[in-house]
Amino acid sequence: LSFGSQTVGSTSAAQSVTVTNSGNAAAALSPLTINGDYAQTNNCPGTLNPGASCTATITFTPTATGTRTGTLTITSNAPGSPATVTLTGTGATTNTNLAQGQPTTASGWTQNYTPANAVDGNTSTYWESTDNAFPQWLQVDLGTAHSISRIVLDLPPSTAWGTRTQTLQIQGSTDGTTYTTLVGSQGYTFNPTTGNTTTITFNASTVRYVKLTFTANTGWPAGQLSELQIFSN
Repeated sequence: LSFGSQTVGSTSAAQSVTVTNSGNAAAALSPLTINGDYAQTNNCPGTLNPGASCTATITFTPTATGTRTGTLTITSNAPGSPATVTLTGTGATTNTNLAQGQPTTASGWTQNYTPANAVDGNTSTYWESTDNAFPQWLQVDLGTAHSISRIVLDLPPSTAWGTRTQTLQIQGSTDGTTYTTLVGSQGYTFNPTTGNTTTITFNASTVRYVKLTFTANTGWPAGQLSELQIFSN
């Protein structure tokens, strides 16, 4: 299981592991064990009958920054015991960009200016939406739900990128289906003399998906973004 980035000291949304006896005899289960920055509860009995299943529910609470690994161990009298599940996650701080390297999607893009460019950590590459087709949107999946309250938007710092104002709305979702508005539609000015960057703060909200919908750009007939940076509160 991968839990993505999680702020140090906070607990992730739960993920589940299903244990199934696919054999034709009852399996004797020992108590499930877990290590690392992970915790589990389960409804597994001491004896799991043929065809029966039980579930372990796992959460991640990083105690330090960086990659944090763990293992869920399922010991029984079945052949090949014990079975193990590898657990991975990353401990983050309020200065950790939760969006960098995460999966992205968009309503469209031009040439090789793909949505992944907006989370690659390089301000010289950028996403550009389909031209002359507003509204256009860009979305990043943070991997797990986070409480966020600050977003930094960048365009390439080159002076060749003249000052422009982009109008956009910021939404968030925990499931990728139902969205709430984090920041209503408004214009943000990007000026190369100040780094072509803008910072947006808002009331903390717990989301997994962050979606930016662009409706206007005074510098080009498309949405443009070189880096989408998202930070926990």
